[in-house]
Amino acid sequence: MEELKELPEAALKKASLVKVKFQDIKLWSDLVAPPGLLGIFSKPDYTKMDYPAIQLRNSLPLSLICDNIRNPGNLGTILRSAAGAGCSKVLLTKGCVDPWEPKVLRAGMGAHFRVPIIANLEWESVPGNLPPDTCIHVASNQDPNAQDEPEHASGKASSYGWISRPRNLKAQAGRGRLPLDSNSEEDKEAEARDQNPELTVQSYCESWTQGPVALVIGGETQGLSLEALQLAESTGGRRLIIPMVPGMNSLNSAMAASIILFEGKRQLQKLESTRQTFPASG
Repeated sequence: MEELKELPEAALKKASLVKVKFQDIKLWSDLVAPPGLLGIFSKPDYTKMDYPAIQLRNSLPLSLICDNIRNPGNLGTILRSAAGAGCSKVLLTKGCVDPWEPKVLRAGMGAHFRVPIIANLEWESVPGNLPPDTCIHVASNQDPNAQDEPEHASGKASSYGWISRPRNLKAQAGRGRLPLDSNSEEDKEAEARDQNPELTVQSYCESWTQGPVALVIGGETQGLSLEALQLAESTGGRRLIIPMVPGMNSLNSAMAASIILFEGKRQLQKLESTRQTFPASG
């Protein structure tokens, strides 16, 4: 009862409060040691949610696009970092785990209620959910200064730099991207890789925030999609790499997203400070 008193009174008046046996909660919860409190609610509509005023005041022209993030813990951590960095919104393309899945909610630690999350998007609709003239960059692990080794020699997808083939190869072929007479999945995949856009590679700590920007982070298994690279190329985006010591292939996707987002925050704040110090003449 003492813990219930800590909940906001206004919110409690809108909810039904039901006491059940703790044994029942243990059966319903997917936690080994549940805290003893469960909430059942419909998925919110981000357009109807009220976000904290302090979050809105500190929002930056920085957006995050999640591509193939399928691990709930990673997505929750990424959302938490996005809210902490001051992202204006987070876009999730089809293929990502449901952001309202319980494990994502727990890992997000309240981020869901601080930053708009738009989920289940087709790539064609991504630009329409971003501010005009947004430059889209992708997190990558292709370090030009790394040792000359066969790319992805281990045969495993790197955490955030692997390029997956298009999801619908027949549709790609119909649009003239792939030949219709490819004989095997391997041939089709090779064709898809051959047309990967050529993006300028640079360190994440070099300047990449001259205006509204968005960062694409790929998942641990599937990684970046071809659509992500094509969209980045169309906006003049780049591959942002986090230099590491030789022998290390990549970082966890959540860790990589956090590092680059907070660098983007630093650059945008520095840019805004410079503009205030030297206002444009008019």
